This record gives sequence, structure tokens and C-alpha cells, in this order.
Amino acid sequence: MTVTISAFDRSPDGGKGLARDTRVRWALEEVGQAYEVRPVTFAALKEPAYLALQPFGQIPTYEEGGLVLFESGGIILHIAEQHEGLLPKAADARARAISWMFAAVNSVEPPILEFANARLLESDKPWSKERLPLVVERMRKPLRQVEVRLGDAQWLDGDFSAGDLMMVSVLQRLKPSGLLNEFSVLADYVARAEARPAYKRAYEAQLAFNTRK
Repeated sequence: MTVTISAFDRSPDGGKGLARDTRVRWALEEVGQAYEVRPVTFAALKEPAYLALQPFGQIPTYEEGGLVLFESGGIILHIAEQHEGLLPKAADARARAISWMFAAVNSVEPPILEFANARLLESDKPWSKERLPLVVERMRKPLRQVEVRLGDAQWLDGDFSAGDLMMVSVLQRLKPSGLLNEFSVLADYVARAEARPAYKRAYEAQLAFNTRK
């Protein structure tokens, strides 16, 4: 069956790989699954037809036959469970990889998004100067823990998995601010993941989609 994902008709990042459809594209590329992309405008995100697919009016969605999924983490877990290559076969290792997927979106991403909002959307507020250092320190704490966990390893737990894919996708959000460079282990980790052929294909596809005429 044909897989169709939704993506911004024109992504706010201009196709630099930060929109969440990129992580789904990446997962599909890792497992060799062909897919189609349905562009969605910002206005269409609020329309009933789209909200029936994605109740929060966000990107991306995933459609395959009668199956409709939303939330990038849930979509990637589905892809990983349906295809070989993103989850270990051993039960314990598989469970750990899934735990890292949840850690990426529950423990690491929220303070990064809070930092992004504070930096980009709240910088003109009178309390921003005092609040920002607190936000940054809250963000640094889980980043230090991930760095300790990685140590000298290439990936979080053995071979590359969906846990790494999600974690790297979250860490990439730090690149525009330059803060990722404070954590050399994490910066190298992200660079290794971005060097994977599947990631390159996903990035190039998302960029081409956003720069089409």
C-alpha cells in the first residue's frame, strides 16, 4: 500500500530539516519504504478535514490504506515495528531503543522547545533577559545526561536505532542557536547521524520539496 505523509507546503525553516516530517522521511528512508508527500498550508491545518487526521493541527500525518497516524514518535515507532532496521531483534535491546525514543520527546525535547520559544518568541518581553538563563540551564541538564550516556559510543545502545533517530532529530533543533557546540560529544553524535545515506536522502527530499516552484 502507498504511504502518504503530510508536510508543510512551505516549511517555516525553509527546508533545513527541522520540521517534524523530516524525521518521518528519515525513518522511511532507513527502512527503504517509498512514500508520497501531501503538502498542507497553514490555513489547511485548521480545517476540519485535516483535524480529522491530526486533531492538534500539526505536521506530519501518516496514511497507509485505512490506517491514519499522527505524532512523529508514534509514526516512527509504527514504521520501526513494521520493517527491519530501526529496532533490535533482541527483546531487551528493542525495549531499550523504544525507551530512548520516549526519552527524546519527553525528557530532552520539551526544554529545547522552551528555549527556542524564549529565544525567538519572547525576546522582546521585559522579563526575557532574566528568564532566559534559567531556561538554558534547565535545557542543559538533560543534554549533559545524554552526553554521559553516550560517552565514547557511536550510538545510544549498540547499533543505530529509532532511539538514535529521534534523539538526533531533537538535538538538531539546537543547531541554529549554536548551543549544540557546547556539547562536543552530542555535536559529533549528530554529525554521525547526518552522515547516514538515509538521512541525506530525507534532508535533500525535504529541501527540494520546500524550494520547488
